[in-house]
Amino acid sequence: MAKTSAVQRNLKRIKLAKKFEKKRRALKKIINNKKIDLAERFAAQLKLNKLPKNSSKIRIRNRCEITGRPHGVYRKLKISRIALREMASSGKIPGIIKSSW
Repeated sequence: MAKTSAVQRNLKRIKLAKKFEKKRRALKKIINNKKIDLAERFAAQLKLNKLPKNSSKIRIRNRCEITGRPHGVYRKLKISRIALREMASSGKIPGIIKSSW
């Protein structure tokens, strides 16, 4: 199991990213639009910098939903490789069996 503080920090980042998603997208649209006046684009850049750093989507870490493990996580399943193997071995995931030859 991962530290609960690390898991909670990541959940906080996910919540903040959802909260500020529209605002960030609107500001980035203004910043990247070359037809808009430079001063207005700069003002939008300053507003973007005022937003919390943890509200950025890039700060979110993919973690296992079961154990909180940060490495070896399958994106589609949101489960780490270790948790996946344990669940497959115990028969909790249909269609997955341990290979043997």
